[in-house]
Amino acid sequence: MPLIKNSQYKPELFFKNKHFNTLYRYFKTNTQIDFKTERIKTLDQDFIDLDISSVGSKKAIVAIHGLEGSSNSSYIRSLTRVANHNDFDVIAMNLRGCSGVPNLLLKSYHSGKTSDLLEVIQYIEQKHIYTEMHIVGYSLGGNITLKFMGETPNNLPKIIKSAVGISTPCDLEGGIKELNQFSNSLYQFGFLKTLKEKAKHRYKKRPSATINLKKVVNAKNLMAFDEYFTAPLNGFKNAIDYYTQSSCKQFIKDIKTPSLLISALDDPFLSESCYPFAEAEKNDSFYLLTPKYGGHVGFFSSFNKNKNYWLENQILKFIQKNHPD
Repeated sequence: MPLIKNSQYKPELFFKNKHFNTLYRYFKTNTQIDFKTERIKTLDQDFIDLDISSVGSKKAIVAIHGLEGSSNSSYIRSLTRVANHNDFDVIAMNLRGCSGVPNLLLKSYHSGKTSDLLEVIQYIEQKHIYTEMHIVGYSLGGNITLKFMGETPNNLPKIIKSAVGISTPCDLEGGIKELNQFSNSLYQFGFLKTLKEKAKHRYKKRPSATINLKKVVNAKNLMAFDEYFTAPLNGFKNAIDYYTQSSCKQFIKDIKTPSLLISALDDPFLSESCYPFAEAEKNDSFYLLTPKYGGHVGFFSSFNKNKNYWLENQILKFIQKNHPD
């Protein structure tokens, strides 16, 4: 029953506010990292950009950002700093269209697109010499990670030794409905702004009868955007079908490689259905850590930057031991 009850995460007063902790992460100055970019040509003739920070290690972490993030996201760079100092190379996967360079195809990344992750892992195995690899995904990237770990547990690349999901909307429909709450409208507005801009740009280059661009541009929330853009482009009947097929929660029971999920109980992006307590109780390979505070991909404790690596330290401890302390 790998439910971790004592998290040892005790934030100071301001950081007990879920919105403050969440926004502090997004507005935090990025840690400077010397990334080297490698571009993968995908099987469907598109590309994925990887940003790699190498310390010459035989161990690697594949880091996957959240919705509309990138290797430039604060949480990716903070993880890279700590991981490099602990003798891990970090390979930050920029999901399609998120590396700052428009992709070639109209279709986009989405919460359940594990095929791109598999291509990345296979590329790394061919081009780099590592003895072990670990996957760390944040938010949407966490859903991709845990879905990947449970989809084909008997056919995972042997080099994958563990996985960690952070602030993961394990039930996508529940998470989307939570973001529709008025108190969370600021987050949704920010996501929609960049998603619509990218959709318009790609549509102009590759128009499709499948897409009603006017409805996409006029989408008032993320569910509407997924209904008119994400779902039809990726072969789903509608937004609900996309959420149903892509939510990682249903795959957790099948995970066989040590995996950890860290989600704060006050996460403004997550509904009650996003916390897989029952699944953790039944799967000895899946660990669940749910601190009372932390917000969404926040987990800051103080204005003192030297005290703000609780999350990164939890990730490193887990992948080093394949179980929490």
